[in-house]
Amino acid sequence: MSDRRKRKEGFAAKFREILGQFKNVLVVTVDNVGSNQMQKVRIALRGKAVLLMGKNTLIRKIVREEMANNPKWENLLQFIYGNVGFVFTNDNLNDVRKTVVTNKVPAAARPGSFAPDDVHIPAGPTGLDPGQTSFFQALNIATKIVKGTIEIINPVHLIKKGDKVSSSHVALLTKLNILPFFFGFGVTHVYEDGNTYDAAVLDMSTDDLLAKFFNGVNKLAAVSLAIGYPTAASLKHNINGAFKTLVSICLATELTFPEAQKFKDYAANPGAFAAAAPAASAAAPAAAAAAPAKEKSEEEEDMGFSLFD
Repeated sequence: MSDRRKRKEGFAAKFREILGQFKNVLVVTVDNVGSNQMQKVRIALRGKAVLLMGKNTLIRKIVREEMANNPKWENLLQFIYGNVGFVFTNDNLNDVRKTVVTNKVPAAARPGSFAPDDVHIPAGPTGLDPGQTSFFQALNIATKIVKGTIEIINPVHLIKKGDKVSSSHVALLTKLNILPFFFGFGVTHVYEDGNTYDAAVLDMSTDDLLAKFFNGVNKLAAVSLAIGYPTAASLKHNINGAFKTLVSICLATELTFPEAQKFKDYAANPGAFAAAAPAASAAAPAAAAAAPAKEKSEEEEDMGFSLFD
C-alpha cells in the first residue's frame, strides 16, 4: 500500500470517529492563515473542540457515506467548498467561536488581494528622506519637509475595506513599516445537530431572540385579525374585541351583565365617580394624620403622672 493511500485511509478513519463523537460544527474560513497560526488554534481548542482540515472531495465522500448512519449530516454538504475548515465540538458554540476568531496575527498587505479592513495612515513624521517626496505625490498624499524628513500633513484613508490592494499601496506601507491587516480564522456558518444557520446568530442575546419572537407573534396576530381567522396569537385580541362589543350593546340597551354594569353606572352618573375619587384620595392622608394624633394624646396622658404617684 502506498503512503498516499495510507494517509487517506488514516484521515478517513479519524474523520469517521469525529463524526460519531461530535454533533456541532463551526464552518471556518482559513484564507491567509499559516501553519503556525493554525497549530496555535489547535492547542487553544484542545479538550473543547477538534479542528479538521482536508481535501473537500474526500470530506464530501466520507460525509455521504456516514449519512447512512446519520442523515442529518447531509446539511453539512452545502458548506464543503472553497478554502474552509471545520471545528467539531459538543461545548458551547459561542465560547468555541471566540477562541477561534480571537487568534489573529498582524500581516503585511499583498498586491492583488482584497482588503479585509480599512487602512488609515496617520499624520506625522515618516522618517523618510526628502528624496522620496515624489512617491507621496504620485499617491496624492500631501507632505512637507520638517527637520530633514518627510511629514504627512493630514491623515490618509489609503485603502477601503473590500478594495483591491495595489502595488503602490504595498510599497508605501512597506516604506512606513506598517502591517495593516490581521489575518485569522473566520466563522461563517454553524451546523448544530442537523440545523444550519449563519454564524451571526451567535451574536444575538436572549433579549434579541425574544424581541424577534414576539415581533413575529404580533405580526401573526395582526394577520389573523385582518382575515378573521382566530389563532392562539390573536385570541386575547378577539376576546377583548368581543367584550367591548358586548359592553357597547349594554350601554345602548337595557341589557346588562355584572362586568358591564360598572360601565353603565358610570355612563348614567359620571359625577358620582368623579366625586368618589377625590374623597378616597383625601381619606388616606386624613387617616394617616389621625394615627399620630392619637399617639400624641396617649403620650400627653402619660405625662400627667409623676414618678411618686
